Amino acid sequence: MRRTADILLLLGLFVMTFNKLRWPVGPVDVRLTELVAVLFVVAFVVLRVKDGDWLFPRTVQVLGLFFILFAVVYFVGYFNLSTTASRNLWVKGMIGFAVHFAFLMTAVAYLARRGEPFLWRAVRWFSAGLVVNALYGLLALAYAEARNGADLDAVVLEPITGEAPGLQLFGVAGGFAIYRTNGLTLDSNHLAIMLLVPLLALLPVYLRLPKGSRARVPLAVALAGFFVVLLATLSRSALLGLAVGLLVLAVPYRRAFLSARFLLPLAGLAGFFAFIVAQRTGFFETILRVRTDTSSAQAQTHFGFYDLIGPVLDESPLFGLGRNTFSAYYEFLTGKSNWGPHSYYVSVITESGLVGALLLAVFLVYVFKRLAAARRMGRDLAVAGDSGAVPLRALAWGFTAALVATMVANLFYLTMQMNYFTGVIALALAVPLLLARRVRGTPAQPLPGAGA
Repeated sequence: MRRTADILLLLGLFVMTFNKLRWPVGPVDVRLTELVAVLFVVAFVVLRVKDGDWLFPRTVQVLGLFFILFAVVYFVGYFNLSTTASRNLWVKGMIGFAVHFAFLMTAVAYLARRGEPFLWRAVRWFSAGLVVNALYGLLALAYAEARNGADLDAVVLEPITGEAPGLQLFGVAGGFAIYRTNGLTLDSNHLAIMLLVPLLALLPVYLRLPKGSRARVPLAVALAGFFVVLLATLSRSALLGLAVGLLVLAVPYRRAFLSARFLLPLAGLAGFFAFIVAQRTGFFETILRVRTDTSSAQAQTHFGFYDLIGPVLDESPLFGLGRNTFSAYYEFLTGKSNWGPHSYYVSVITESGLVGALLLAVFLVYVFKRLAAARRMGRDLAVAGDSGAVPLRALAWGFTAALVATMVANLFYLTMQMNYFTGVIALALAVPLLLARRVRGTPAQPLPGAGA
């Protein structure tokens, strides 16, 4: 059963960003990522029952408290619902919430018990899933270019899921169609924001790898590839998040950012992009002009959603409209029954009110405090001569930057409500738990090849 739980957790992390793999079942979509998450939770419970082990780290106990508090807020919001459509949406949202939070709690408990080698395996599997996602996105772009806009989803995914969401056509410039790759996600911006996690979480690990480490070249290639695909999405929100995340990392890694290890691959990327842009200068000038125009109708739409907060707070200030019911409330305005608020924070405030927003803020502060504790423990252990703590401290910094970047990007998108984000939080919260084991003198093996 332990091997089954291992496989399900690693598989769950691997497919966590594959949002196109979904099947409609009645009023809800069954997504592969959530199906595997449920199977892992079941395997975890069976394993604990079999072992008679119900001891959990304090972090998991705190997460359990947050689960109860969020559930109370959402249940109170239910009484603000007045239509069948909004109640159905609320039920759908609550199912997703329960699955995501159950996975979060069980994953943290499992990672803490399995030790450092398994944590690094989990990080690799999560990153490998995004490698597959990014590569599929590049293949879809190449396929569309080679076959005059043909849809790779129709060939690969439609036989499996019954639908082919396809690429997003941004427009036409210089006689060339401009496609925005979305990989295995449903939106180009979603893919870009998801890529922020491995980019920023693994960059400090790469910068701290010792000379001669076999992981250096593969990790450098993966980071460069993630960045290339992020640019191919044409996502302004993700670039904003990346810039802020790099500023966070510039505090502890400012010297490393001036090293050949960082600057040489960056120069290589710059040369690659210069060559590509030179082939279609006018094409890329058009893209740059359009994507930097903040007065466009598309950009103003994103800002306009924040104007919708006031009316909701006037009507239901404390607990909002009810979880996942934004589209039902504003259907009269948008004309669509599945239109989201295009901002995670607009979603939180309108659907769970000021109480829900405050609770979310407390939850995020807690996560940041745990990461801060990890960074302190890692620093103290490194000073004491424990070189194995160095890569974990780097990972703690990386998750800190990735979390900040994701929060910034979610000013205009909603990836923080997706299951992949619970996987990110689970990996992040496991780091301080494993560093605490080192402090107590029971360390596991560090990442192979990682040193001071």
